[in-house]
Amino acid sequence: MQLPGIVTNVTRFGAFVDVGVHQDGLVHVSELADRFVKDPAEVVKVQQKVIVTVLEVDLPRKRISLSMRSGTKPAKAAPTGQKTPRAPEAQGPIKSKGSKPPTQHRQPFHNPLAEALRQLKRK
Repeated sequence: MQLPGIVTNVTRFGAFVDVGVHQDGLVHVSELADRFVKDPAEVVKVQQKVIVTVLEVDLPRKRISLSMRSGTKPAKAAPTGQKTPRAPEAQGPIKSKGSKPPTQHRQPFHNPLAEALRQLKRK
């Protein structure tokens, strides 16, 4: 699946891209372009908007492998037949007994990758 993302960090071995699921994905230096790339800083920079293809999602190690190559075919997505639960913010404020205001947890953006990760966690 192809997703829009924003480059958050550039390293010697690739670039980390935020695709909106609380876990940045890695675009390895070999997957940054169709040509040979010696230094990833030649191709991308921090805060750059990019389109990435999801190659692999490894839930036990919490890793997302991404590609920016043009010839990469996206991985097949799992069928989505289940309804997603409502976010805590949508259910109303959380009441607490203490004097501190309740903390609100940020939910990932609604996108196909987030849905696929939620379904994999349920299994």
